[in-house]
Amino acid sequence: MLANDPLFYVVLAALFAVFAILMVGIGGFGRGGEFNRRHANRIMRYRIAAQAFAVVLILLFVWLRRGAI
Repeated sequence: MLANDPLFYVVLAALFAVFAILMVGIGGFGRGGEFNRRHANRIMRYRIAAQAFAVVLILLFVWLRRGAI
């Protein structure tokens, strides 16, 4: 069961981190102004790195659990 798998919760945490970073980026873009000019590229880099990490975790999860069912 997925609820008993600690790696599943790590994957969920990574997905939540990507979502949170994305929301900060969208909020900054929508707000515009100085915050967006100063931080937009950095937030985009953070999102891309977090997304790559989440994809690696998802692939690892699937690879480790493919024969478990």
